[in-house]
Amino acid sequence: MTDVIEKIQIEEISLLLHSLREQVAALEEKVVRLEAAQAPVAKVAAPAPVAAPAPASPPAKEEISEEIMLVLAAAVAAFLGERAHIRVARLVSSPSWAQVGRVSIQASHILAKA
Repeated sequence: MTDVIEKIQIEEISLLLHSLREQVAALEEKVVRLEAAQAPVAKVAAPAPVAAPAPASPPAKEEISEEIMLVLAAAVAAFLGERAHIRVARLVSSPSWAQVGRVSIQASHILAKA
């Protein structure tokens, strides 16, 4: 009895293996056809290499206008609660300011619980 069962299982496995080989061969043919059809398009659509941008020159020193100084003085006075004399103010160009701003905005969003 066990010989019959083993023979049936071997035949089923053999048929399944033959079927899988046929499917793999058909898929390989399809892949070859698709790659051949797509090859000319890929050559035409490939983007041209882009030249590296020139290094950025340091920003020119800008003078802070009197109006901006007055606004800064008003902001400091509002924050401290008393008048303050601003001795020096300069423009600082830093990506960290932008990053801190983005973090602040992201943190202010209320995330819904899933």
